[in-house]
Amino acid sequence: MRKKIVAGNWKMNNDLDASIELVHDIILNIENLALDNTRVIVAPTFVNLHVVNEITAHSRVEVAAQNMHQATSGAFTGEISAPMLNNININTVILGHSERRTYFGETDEKLALKVATAIAHDLDVLFCFGEQLEDRKTNNHFKVVETQIKNALFHIQPSDFGLITLAYEPVWAIGTGETASPEQAQEMHAFIRGLIKNHFGNEIAENTSILYGGSVKPANAKEIFSKPDVDGGLIGGAALKADDFVAIVKAF
Repeated sequence: MRKKIVAGNWKMNNDLDASIELVHDIILNIENLALDNTRVIVAPTFVNLHVVNEITAHSRVEVAAQNMHQATSGAFTGEISAPMLNNININTVILGHSERRTYFGETDEKLALKVATAIAHDLDVLFCFGEQLEDRKTNNHFKVVETQIKNALFHIQPSDFGLITLAYEPVWAIGTGETASPEQAQEMHAFIRGLIKNHFGNEIAENTSILYGGSVKPANAKEIFSKPDVDGGLIGGAALKADDFVAIVKAF
């Protein structure tokens, strides 16, 4: 049975005090929930990663990094490597977020290298992809998503695909207040699962969690999560408020 996952990407928000307060509030409010098949993940900024991870060590909350470099060391000022994440007991990394693609020029080719490095260091990868508004308007959204997945992930050995969680994020629905309808999300998620099935086989496809990321809120989470191929959400703005984030977790 594939895992249900709610992951909160805090992006470049929350200083240390705010991060500590937020994660404590989340831990307190989920500790009595029935979450047997659900992973709850938060992704603080790098400077707060170690502290937040120590706080969550004996809780039901996991901690992810927001990014990492494809090299394991070297003259890459400002970057973070997979061995550095291993060293502070971070087991999950977000790769391919639309903001990394848009603002920092990350290509499918570079992301393929990052994914390979993460796998080599036994990191779970929360891999993001999705179309721009123009792609959807021109009915090119399926092709864009297929290309992003094939270019960045189809070099992976089937035995390693268990380290991959997919996160479909229609870029036009991130931070805009717009949200793909539950039917649109299901349509794309079913298409994605079909791609994985055709390349890696049915068992891997059925065991791969596919998250939806795009203005998920307490008001719409339950309906979105009810779709058969939607296994959770990558949450942005709503992850910065403990009450909202916990309400989304409860949507399962």
